[in-house]
Amino acid sequence: MPEPRKCSISDRIAYFFDSGLRFSCQQCGQCCTGEPGTIYLSGKDTQNIADFLHISIQDLIRQALYPLKDCFSIREDRNGACLFYDQGCSIYPVRPAQCRSFPFWVQALRSSYAWKQTARSCPGIGRGRLYTREDILDILEWSPL
Repeated sequence: MPEPRKCSISDRIAYFFDSGLRFSCQQCGQCCTGEPGTIYLSGKDTQNIADFLHISIQDLIRQALYPLKDCFSIREDRNGACLFYDQGCSIYPVRPAQCRSFPFWVQALRSSYAWKQTARSCPGIGRGRLYTREDILDILEWSPL
């Protein structure tokens, strides 16, 4: 059972998502392909992916990652698609925290307008599960972005 979240200043601020936001990943690949991006991998993310693929961390690094600051990122193909995307995410059950937290990233939650802009490229926004304000703030706490 996760530890209860500590009360913080964010608990007293009104957000456009106070009534919650609906989201259900459609596994469409919109966030995995197209524009190049950076996926920050924690040590745990790297280990989980290597275990899932039944390869060593060294092989994973050699085949699919590149060093970035104090961690790694997933390489992309020449069109900007994540190397683990091929008509779906091949590592979906162990996808990195950054991927799991999308679309609840700070830049998308800055305003209702930013959320609507993100929704233009994400068909899962507005569908499925209702994430409460508390759910969203919890995701923001563990998300790398």
